[in-house]
Amino acid sequence: MPAPPAASEEPSTARGLQWDVHRLPRADGKNFLVTGGNAGIGYFVAEQLAGTGATVVLGSRGRAKAENAITSITSRVPGAKVKHLPLDLADPASLKAATHALGLDRLDAVVHNAGVALDSPPRRETTNGHELMFATNHLGHFALTHHLLPLLTAAPGSRIVTTGSFAAKSERLDLDDLHSTRDYRPKRTYARSKLAQMLFAVELDRRLRAVGSTTLSVVVHPGGALDSLTPSRPPFHVRTAGERLRHLPLGLLVQGKDSAAWSAVRAVLDPGIGGGQMVSPRTFGLRGTPRIEPLWTHLADTTTAARLWAASCELTGTDLTFAAVTGAGGAGRSATG
Repeated sequence: MPAPPAASEEPSTARGLQWDVHRLPRADGKNFLVTGGNAGIGYFVAEQLAGTGATVVLGSRGRAKAENAITSITSRVPGAKVKHLPLDLADPASLKAATHALGLDRLDAVVHNAGVALDSPPRRETTNGHELMFATNHLGHFALTHHLLPLLTAAPGSRIVTTGSFAAKSERLDLDDLHSTRDYRPKRTYARSKLAQMLFAVELDRRLRAVGSTTLSVVVHPGGALDSLTPSRPPFHVRTAGERLRHLPLGLLVQGKDSAAWSAVRAVLDPGIGGGQMVSPRTFGLRGTPRIEPLWTHLADTTTAARLWAASCELTGTDLTFAAVTGAGGAGRSATG
């Protein structure tokens, strides 16, 4: 398999084509799953992908919010093919059932976007006793990947796109306190949960390459995104003119959630993006069109990534291994433990 472009290389530009966030390539006949696609950045990822002709599945817990999102997308994207998949990342028992409920024989991309961010104490746990943010943001997506691999392997060149956060850049994992039982500070715990996701994404691609898979794992982060800079999508998001004007100066530093979606959308669609790369906003990593950014130094820490992988297998009760992978389309299957 050819080596992916260098981390700082812009593949589309290198081929003489400038990536245009407003003129996305067609993806007719492809299937994309977006977790948390019913609101926030995930909604705009889904809306933009729906405009390519693909079938887009919104993975989320709430049916009512998903139906509102589908109504909004179909009103803006003529002929959009969008549906809802009930999915609760904090409930491991629901993930296998959700995968079967997809009703697909192949999946061209999954965008691991859904997440929980708590702003204040107290610390919360799932029914399994796992800290809520780490369990939802990282462990849920780790286990979901395990269940989705056969569908992803059935689609040559499929993508697993994991959404991290700029907040993770200054954090480091405490592998002896992954559930923040000794040191629970909501913002730090959130940032560490996103760092775990990003380490997982890079390690996942490393392991996929080792077995010759054509499935790619790409990590993205959306930069800074504010509701006040995000265009209205009633009924779940309505921005007043006053809100927009009051926060307009912040647009020099951050952006709306529609623009924050661009990194994930490019990671799904751009054939020049290589596995193990990171896509982020161009301007200080906070706003602007998406570009390939060199991996942060701590994301290349293979020892920490391997230890996190082993801990994640144990905590989720899954053995995310790759006994046999082929890249031959429908015949290809990833054998997972």
